[in-house]
Amino acid sequence: MIVALDGSVLFVAQPSLQRDLSASLAQVQWTSTAYLLTVASLLVLAGRLGDRYGHTRLLLIGSLGFGAASAGIAVAPSVGWVIALRAVQGVCGALLQPATLALLRQVYPPDRLGPPVALRTSAIGAAAAAGPLLGGFLVEEFGWRSVFVINVPAALVIGLFCLAARVPAARGDRDASPRLEAGGALLLAVALALLVNALAGVELHGWADGRTVGGLLASSAAAAVLVRHERRSHHPLVPAAVARSVPVTASMAMLLFTASGMFGALFVSTYFLQYALGLDPLDSVLRSLPLTAMMIVGAPLAGRLLRVLGARTTALGGVLLVVLGTGWLAGTGSGTGPVAMGGAFALLGAGYATVMVTATGTVVGDAPAGYAGVVGGLKQTAVNIGPVLGIAVAAGLLPAAGGVRAQQWEGAMGTALLVLAATAALALVPAALLPGARTGPPPGDTGRGRPEKAAPCLTSPSEV
Repeated sequence: MIVALDGSVLFVAQPSLQRDLSASLAQVQWTSTAYLLTVASLLVLAGRLGDRYGHTRLLLIGSLGFGAASAGIAVAPSVGWVIALRAVQGVCGALLQPATLALLRQVYPPDRLGPPVALRTSAIGAAAAAGPLLGGFLVEEFGWRSVFVINVPAALVIGLFCLAARVPAARGDRDASPRLEAGGALLLAVALALLVNALAGVELHGWADGRTVGGLLASSAAAAVLVRHERRSHHPLVPAAVARSVPVTASMAMLLFTASGMFGALFVSTYFLQYALGLDPLDSVLRSLPLTAMMIVGAPLAGRLLRVLGARTTALGGVLLVVLGTGWLAGTGSGTGPVAMGGAFALLGAGYATVMVTATGTVVGDAPAGYAGVVGGLKQTAVNIGPVLGIAVAAGLLPAAGGVRAQQWEGAMGTALLVLAATAALALVPAALLPGARTGPPPGDTGRGRPEKAAPCLTSPSEV
């Protein structure tokens, strides 16, 4: 929740931050990009470290570091300090995210993962919804620095829980997780950082710009070297048991395409509401509240559907809802009322919650012993890269903000949203590769409350 809340309140605080620190637009964008670069490039490594040294320890370090970096930003004298400390926040955020998923795998047996996983998804949705509202109030009453101050007590509370928690150790996990090899971790971080930086720059430079093309080529080259290195390594960063798991890799691909479509659609609709229709930020947030409401309500329901219908059917239904919601938005315009647009957002929220629950339950349940952290890191990487890709696709299809009339925006918005719906539809292919419903208890689930003895549960209720 602390990561989701921090990300959503930042957008509200950025205009005030820019004025107070006399920052340029590029510098303000880097307050977001610096965080995204570090968190996306380090998630898999952080999960691997948790597998090796303990997820509770990583969660403690990450939460306290996140709080300390937030406190530093609250007193930062210049935008350069803000950017640097946002990068530190990204490092700590990378430690936090895989640890929470791995701890669920460690504490709950596969057939009981549903409720805690669904609760996690609902909490993330609630935090994302509360962020803009809370951020607007804090910025208005206390200034932009206050949005970072609120992270400090939250981080301390998480740290105290980590110190008090007694998490049962999964037998054999430490032995199953061999030593780390720095080469693979460095290559993955470089490849992801180059990719994120190139995609984040599309909004400013476009797809054809040399910086974008060069960044994508460099990222592809680093990825090729990484694959070659991993195949030859005796201790690969992503173990063969994980890389060869169809449920895990299919879930990653499904999340990537679905997140691209949905967050790209949110980007397009937000620009349309504010620049074409002239709504203020609060009104535009209120228009999209049905999305968050359906994420909160839909996550527990998706968990139940997953238990009954299995991962494949549930995932296909969730992806179709995202595609239909995006397509519905493509048909809206300046004459569309808030109720009709809210219906489209509701479909997006219900669909994305269903996809998240299914993918999380699959990857957490299917994680080999000792590798729950690296699997959680892979899942969170897809969740972080997907929105960047979707926004890059949308940005390349939209006109300059404020430079055209509403009618022109409507045409460009419709085209962009149809492309994004097609992007989300690509997730149907990996969704079809997920396992179907089981007719009996998971084989090998012989120890109640002992996940290290349980077989992979590919149909249990789940979440992000």
